[in-house]
Amino acid sequence: MILILLGPPGSGKGTQAKRLVKQRGFTHLSTGDMLREAVKNETELGLKVKSIMDTGELVADDLIIGLITEKMQEVGGAAFMLDGFPRNLTQAEKLDEIFVAENLSVDRVIFLNVAEEELVKRLSGRFYCPKCNAGYNYPAHLPKVDGVCDTDGEKILRRPDDEEDVVRNRLKVYHRLTSPLENYYREKGLLAEISAGEHPDRVTESIMKVITATW
Repeated sequence: MILILLGPPGSGKGTQAKRLVKQRGFTHLSTGDMLREAVKNETELGLKVKSIMDTGELVADDLIIGLITEKMQEVGGAAFMLDGFPRNLTQAEKLDEIFVAENLSVDRVIFLNVAEEELVKRLSGRFYCPKCNAGYNYPAHLPKVDGVCDTDGEKILRRPDDEEDVVRNRLKVYHRLTSPLENYYREKGLLAEISAGEHPDRVTESIMKVITATW
């Protein structure tokens, strides 16, 4: 089975993807994780995209398409979900071409819908420890002492792309370039819209109902 997780930054795609990996054995292909790893490791790709990501803009289509195509080939015939790809109509059309060539098809597109101000709170409320890499987030997991890691007492940091001004720009970019995908997949009969402003457990339950009905 092939799923696409669609939704604005902060809608919970990563959280729900981890649950699907655990509960249904999906392989999680997250372009965000791949790009952040490339930046961290200072690979050729990472050096190209760091300044783009820090401003909240989208990485060029050719770079993303090359990255995700390589990862899909590594996965082979396993059930997998795409998180963060496609991000615009050009990428969606290219993905269709890739799937035709590989004799594959998307089974379902899960659209996680969340109110914009809630997204801003979630994204600007995400922090990490630079020493142990522990993560903290609003509202589910805040440190016991404000601004300090529970594990090692290190000052926790916010990623540059989670600063509020960058967050709002990321959402503008999403609405301009990515939201048209909702209609693209709705017209194909693949879109399942989930209200993702609720507790993560309820969101998971809703997603599982969709998957069970499909697979």
